[in-house]
Amino acid sequence: MAEYHGITVETEKGTHTVFPELCKGCGLCIAKCPKKTLTWADYLGAYGTPSVRVTNGCNACGTCQMVCPDCAIVVVRKAKAR
Repeated sequence: MAEYHGITVETEKGTHTVFPELCKGCGLCIAKCPKKTLTWADYLGAYGTPSVRVTNGCNACGTCQMVCPDCAIVVVRKAKAR
């Protein structure tokens, strides 16, 4: 069984993990992000193409996770304080 190494960024609203070994650099997540907080990373993905990374301002909506055809992104939203 393969083990993938994610790169996790914690934002104010949640955590955002990208698995470069799965990312083929298609850019769907960048195109669909409503806050425009995804950008190309300086590390490479599955096919030697740039992977993606999250920047400040991510609201952890999960759109990038839903549109990624390779399941290379996992978003976990923080629970709201009561």
